[in-house]
Order: sequence, then C-alpha cells, then structure tokens
Amino acid sequence: MTSKKISPLSWVPTAYFAMGLPFIMLNLVAPIMFNDFGISDTQVAFWTSLLILPWSLKPFWSPLLEMYRTKKFFVVTTQLLSGVSLALVAMTLPLPDFFPYAVAIMAVLAFSGSTHDIALDGLYIQELSKTQQAQYIGWQGAFYNIAKVTAMGGLVYLAGVLETHVGVLYAWMIIMGASGVLLFLLGLYHARILPSGGSATAQAGSNLRETMRETWSVFRLFFQKRFIWIYIAWIFFYRFAEGLVIKIVPLFLKAPLAEQGLALTKNQIGIYYGTVGVAAFVIGSILGGYFISWRGLRKSIFPLCCIFNIPFAVYALLAWLQPGNPVLVCAAIVFEYFSYGFGYVGLTLFIMQQVAPGKHQMAHYAFGTSLANLGVMLPGMISGAISDSIGYQSFFLWSLLATIPAFLLTWKLPFSYDSEGKAISKGA
Repeated sequence: MTSKKISPLSWVPTAYFAMGLPFIMLNLVAPIMFNDFGISDTQVAFWTSLLILPWSLKPFWSPLLEMYRTKKFFVVTTQLLSGVSLALVAMTLPLPDFFPYAVAIMAVLAFSGSTHDIALDGLYIQELSKTQQAQYIGWQGAFYNIAKVTAMGGLVYLAGVLETHVGVLYAWMIIMGASGVLLFLLGLYHARILPSGGSATAQAGSNLRETMRETWSVFRLFFQKRFIWIYIAWIFFYRFAEGLVIKIVPLFLKAPLAEQGLALTKNQIGIYYGTVGVAAFVIGSILGGYFISWRGLRKSIFPLCCIFNIPFAVYALLAWLQPGNPVLVCAAIVFEYFSYGFGYVGLTLFIMQQVAPGKHQMAHYAFGTSLANLGVMLPGMISGAISDSIGYQSFFLWSLLATIPAFLLTWKLPFSYDSEGKAISKGA
C-alpha cells in the first residue's frame, strides 16, 4: 500500500467515523439503553462513566503503539475487536443478569476504542503533511460528529421505532448488533485502504526496560513543563460541570413529569439531542474557531469558558419549568449544544498550543486530552447518585456551582507561548 498514492478522502472520513462510534455508544447511547432495562440512574451514571476511563489512561500505553507494529495494524485490529464487542453486548441482553456481563464486554470495547484513537491520530499526523493536516481537519471533525448523529440521533430514534414493533429487548439487540457489524465492516475496508502510518520504532533487540525508560522520559518531561500544575487543574475543571450533566441529561429528558423529568420519547431525544443538537455543535465549533482567529487565544479564553459553562443553566430551567412545548425544549438543547461546541474549541486549542509544544508533542497532546476526559469521567461517576438523592431540579442547580473553579482558573490563566509559538519569557 505504501507504493500507491491513496487519497486521504478514501480513509479520513470513514476512519474518524469509526473513532467516534464506540465512544458515543458507551458514553451517550448505553445510558439510555440501560435505563430502558430498569437500571437505576446511580448505576447507569457510575458504570458508563467508569467505562470511559481508558480514554483518560491512554498515555500509559500510547508510547508502546509507536514502538511495536504499524499504526495501521492497531487501527484495523481495534475496529474489528470493537465490532465483535458490540455484537457480544447484543447477545448478553436476553440473559437474566445481563448487566455485569454487558459492562465487562463494554470495558473491552473501551480499551479497544481508546487504543484506536491513539493509533489513528498518530497515523493522521504521520501520513499527512502540515498542509494536508489543515486541509482534512474539517473532514476529521465532521465525520467524528456524524458518528454522534448516527448513534444519538439515528440509532436512538430507530430504537424507539423498533420498540413499538418488537419490544425493548429486541430493539436494543438489533441496534447493538447492527453497530457491531458496521464497525467490523469498516475494519475490513480499512485493512485494504489505510496507509501504514510508518513502521515500528523499536529497534531489533530492544527490551522492556528500554521501552519503560523511554516511556518514563515522556512522562517526566510533561510534568516539567512551565505552569503545568495550573494547566492540569484548568483542564480538569474546564469540563467538570459537563461531566456532571452529560450522563443525567438523557435520563432527565425521558423521565416522567412526576419525577421532575420532561417525559420525552426516544424518538424525540434522537431528533433533539442527537441530530439537531449535534448540528448546532458543529456550527458552534466552526464559529468558535473563527472567534479565536479574530481575537487571539489569550483574549478569547475567558469568554469561551463562559460560553461553554453558563449555558448548562438551560437544564436547570427545563427541570424547574417543565415546559410542555417541544419546540422550546428543542431550542434549549440546540442553544446548549451550540455554546458547547463554541467553547470547546478553546480547550482543544489551548492544549495544542500551550500544553503540548516541545519534545514528544503528540504524546503530550494525548496527555492533555486524557486529563480533559478525566474531568468528565470522575464527576460523571457520582452524578447519578447525586441526582437520585436530590432530584433533577436541585441537581442542575448544583452543577452550575461546579463551574466556579473553571471561571477562577481561567481568569488568571498564564500562557507559555505567544501566538507565533515562541516561548514567553518568565518576566512577560
């Protein structure tokens, strides 16, 4: 394959679709499915949050993927494994005590999906020139979000339609099984079409001790960066409120009115939350990028933090007002998702331009994004227990208080590099 010139359009869109699907299935679709089977909000939020832990731990094994086998090998293998895992989840659903079995298989899916992310990002950086990276970054982001539309929009909507014909059990078995088949077919396609992403870097005769020494060097240099502890705290708290609400919002939307929910159907959630909302997210992300290019990252970072965190208030308003007008509910979700996309680019660009630069830039960028995932995972684990104990109305008010650390840290956030990528002197 290295001797043939392959257009990036033949693999970038499909590969990043395959990247997004497992994460969205675990993070957003699985909570709705488990809730349909009567699993409590506490258990749903805890276990589905814990399942995204591998995306926070991936720096621990990311150096190994560059040392052994090609990046293509890991991308294809993990896509095939993820497809089989989703199919096995479908097969566990008829079991009397399916929940622990489904969670165990989803843990395999999580490690497979996070490994896929490392390898694919590495392949993208390795195979494309700087110009091509910029040229195809839009395709990358678009198809990752198309995976979100497919899962949270199309599949959740389809689950609602199938439920009326074959019941909840078979509806979700079909959804999980079909998702697994889709990922498996994408793996077979990429086995033929993907470039190699470079050869393994480990020298012949290299041993585990040498590998661990290099891995330790990557970690050591990361924690020696200027302002790194401030950056770690900021990255962690930037998405903290999101971590609280992300698992609860789908459960809140479908909960009965008597339980402070909005009593939406899965069909409505699929359209509002997974389709129109994701479109708003994409538009917000694009406009957020233009906003940063206009004002510069340093001047933009505090407004972006506000735009990202304050709109979570719409869920508090929905919980307290419980409007019966579906257009109003949809508009609130669209507004929150637009703001989420607009503000999220600030976090991504800050990690890329202030945290990652220097030796081991790719690995240190993975470290930063892993910390951001940890800031979502940890509050998500306790969000179900909190909402079960105090109700949705009070829960969403408490989630707004959780935004305060992000505002305080952003207000005085120091910068290590200027807009041209040059290190800022300590006295500046």
